[in-house]
Amino acid sequence: MQSIPVDTTRLGVLRCAVAPEPKMSGFETKEVKKDRDGNTIYTVAVMVRQDGRRVSVIEISVTGEPKGVVEGAEVRVTGLEAFSWAMGDRHGISFRAAAITPVPTTAPATAPAGKTGGA
Repeated sequence: MQSIPVDTTRLGVLRCAVAPEPKMSGFETKEVKKDRDGNTIYTVAVMVRQDGRRVSVIEISVTGEPKGVVEGAEVRVTGLEAFSWAMGDRHGISFRAAAITPVPTTAPATAPAGKTGGA
């Protein structure tokens, strides 16, 4: 399976739609999927909205739990790759990233103590 690098700078604002969840390797067995080193693989649903386009949600797999990623928060996706797949009559594109991290929020500026607006 060939990976295709994705330029995340062209995707616009990325927001977490569904918080990180361990990826299941089998729905019947409820077995959690692990990488070759035994680390748990997580899935994060991310909302993608480019200027002038509708919102799309993509599920991105990442090794290890993305700390601090919560629903609704803006996120940064590092090393995003796309893979095409086919199983019988079904086919699609899956996504994998090296890391998913929250974008730090900046606190609104406040006026110094004792200073108020006005004349």
